[in-house]
Amino acid sequence: MPHTTYLVDSPEFEDIAIKQFFGRMPHGLAYQYQFVSMARRCATLRVPYQPQLVGDPVSGTVHGGVLTALLDSTCGIAVFCALSEWEMIATLDLRVDFLKRATPGLALTASAECYRMTRQIAFVRGCIYHDDPQQPIATAVATFMRQSS
Repeated sequence: MPHTTYLVDSPEFEDIAIKQFFGRMPHGLAYQYQFVSMARRCATLRVPYQPQLVGDPVSGTVHGGVLTALLDSTCGIAVFCALSEWEMIATLDLRVDFLKRATPGLALTASAECYRMTRQIAFVRGCIYHDDPQQPIATAVATFMRQSS
């Protein structure tokens, strides 16, 4: 079985990912994305609670679009963590199930895993939670198109 080297194993991967990925995404800057961890095929990001992200002023709940963008971004980073070389990717499909409201005032954490990779498609699953991934606020399954060789 051949040994696979992953981009995420490179010491400069995090710096490059932050500059290239988030430096080009205005919403990532606006939402104040924070890297929590990255490993082979997996990524975890966090968004601090911010009043400007609230979708329901009465309850103080963060807008569902913020959750969707956070899941898309985290799933995309998980794909990069599964690659052995830099390549372009694009979201083909993202299905989000909103399971419960986020608690106002608490940060949102998103974790994703790229569980299957073909030559053209990456398959990812992820979830958003506050402190416990076993208590998800939203879950997602996504597919990403890979740059064809």
